Amino acid sequence: MDYKLLGNTGLFVSELSFGTMSFGGEGMWKSVGQQQQDEADELIQMAVDAGINFIDTANVYSFGQSEEILGNSIDNLDLNLNELVISTKVRGAMGEGPNDQGLSRYHIFNSAEDSLTRLNVDQIDLLYVHGVDSVMPIEEIMHSLNDLVDTGYVRYLGVSNWPTWMVAKANEIARSKGWHQFKAMQYYYSLSGRDAEDALIPYAESENLAFVPWSPLAGGFLTGKYTREKEESGENARRDEFDFPPIDKEKAYAIVDLLREIADSYDVSIAETALAWVRHKPGVTSTLIGAKSTDQLESNLRSAEIELTDEDLQALDEISAIPKRYPFWMAEFQNQNRYPGEEREM
Repeated sequence: MDYKLLGNTGLFVSELSFGTMSFGGEGMWKSVGQQQQDEADELIQMAVDAGINFIDTANVYSFGQSEEILGNSIDNLDLNLNELVISTKVRGAMGEGPNDQGLSRYHIFNSAEDSLTRLNVDQIDLLYVHGVDSVMPIEEIMHSLNDLVDTGYVRYLGVSNWPTWMVAKANEIARSKGWHQFKAMQYYYSLSGRDAEDALIPYAESENLAFVPWSPLAGGFLTGKYTREKEESGENARRDEFDFPPIDKEKAYAIVDLLREIADSYDVSIAETALAWVRHKPGVTSTLIGAKSTDQLESNLRSAEIELTDEDLQALDEISAIPKRYPFWMAEFQNQNRYPGEEREM
């Protein structure tokens, strides 16, 4: 397992991180996974034994069960917290009351205290804001997050699912005030969803922020278990229950066909090849993987050993490419002759 710097924090994290969204199985999360304590202990131990030191959860996953199960696993397995980087999130609804969600100071602090209790830790290593809260001014959010770090509840801050302009504005506000800034970005990125390449990944690279892709297998679609034939017969069960993240399925089937060819040439699985593509991409710090079984986890871990050729990467890039949006295509057009004697992309 290789390790990369988590932005400018000085922390080294494994190039694969283990996600615990499948722990618990309450409500909408039931279709994602229902791993209980014994199963979770086995998966966490296997991940740590393989060299993973970056473990991710969220307070909203099964409404706290994922955090609680992870905290129990750390205790049950007698893991050294000084050798782990634990991340969780705040934003989602944790109750039915009007103040039980969002990024108000009230909800941020209540959620952080509850997460500390469920995880049974003294500090959260990395806390992501889990999405946009259109009610709250960005400056107020960053002020609350800064104070959260200053209290000692949290070591580092991250952001997930915000537009690039919001992340940039938030960090500039924090910089001007001398507050703690976002150090990591967790966003959807896969062969079936490359929107992050427009601005999010370039911003992360330019500002030295860690970029951590979630759902690199597009909700399981890029494992190869979903096929045109199964869709026609209604056998694509999980997608019927929880069709997320949204993808262009016809294009995804073509991507899977190419993944199968490349995977066969390496004698590996389609999923392992799709994960390897994400790991190879510029700007990626740690690819978030999950598993419902030890077999799945073993397969995902093997992806770290696959070294795709330039030809493989080019073929996958071409079949999964999406049209550049404005102003990105304009910037590329205007800069194509900026370097004498060669063409360059922005």
